Amino acid sequence: MTKALFVSLSLISAALAQSNTTNNTAVGIEAIQAHFSNAGIVPSLLATFDPSALMTVDYSGVGDIQPGQALSETQVSPTPSVSITPANSSVQLGSNFTLMMVDADAVGTDESAGQTRHWLVNGVTLGNGTSAENVTTSSGIAITEYAGPAPPSGSGPHRYVILLYKQPDTFTPPANLSTANVGVSVFSLSSYIQETGLEGPVAGMYYTVEEGTATFTPSATSAVVTSTLPVPSGTSSGTASGSGSSPSQSSNSNGASAAFGSISSLFMIAAPVLAAVAAI
Repeated sequence: MTKALFVSLSLISAALAQSNTTNNTAVGIEAIQAHFSNAGIVPSLLATFDPSALMTVDYSGVGDIQPGQALSETQVSPTPSVSITPANSSVQLGSNFTLMMVDADAVGTDESAGQTRHWLVNGVTLGNGTSAENVTTSSGIAITEYAGPAPPSGSGPHRYVILLYKQPDTFTPPANLSTANVGVSVFSLSSYIQETGLEGPVAGMYYTVEEGTATFTPSATSAVVTSTLPVPSGTSSGTASGSGSSPSQSSNSNGASAAFGSISSLFMIAAPVLAAVAAI
């Protein structure tokens, strides 16, 4: 193999890897949007949810959590690591962001009464990642240090929603939430967003924690079927439940379509490169 051909094939491989990463991120964003809607987070907590990045939340001893995954208080007691994978260049790494986690209570809760704030850090930054960018809180102002969930016994599965917002240049927090170590308390997420002008959410994730047995019947939610979501060319689809189960394997037809799409992408990328090699 000539050096020129080797370099060309390496470029093709890299281009295909980048294409697959972009497709997977796009499908992941479509899925988390569907999860937020089916879990009632949209529109009860958030009027809309149109993220530009995919969020990964990792708890020590648990690993990367799935949307809506049922976890115990012990599992989510340590501060998680958070990273995002941008879908495009609209997420500017040099910007300041606000990271927060709120308790949206059980499905069907009237969110107008406010939410318990379990985590709020202003001035967080992104970086030090590879394909995913780590959310770095060390340089930010921790208004509320991370406080693990502790829902009242019998109150049903509480939805803990982690969100990342972009701070505008004019960002100024309200006076009562402008200094570090304010602690856990009830606030209005919608009012906070409106007052500060935060943009987004850029990305989000949620899980559930339940203590004891619910003394009522929580509102029903529907499963998220990822095979029905818009899928970019060359990406396989699958099925995932709304309670945090992992996506199932694609059907044979979907797998064949994905394979054909990848082969087509290979030829589209390879054709001009190989033509250039032939001309050497």
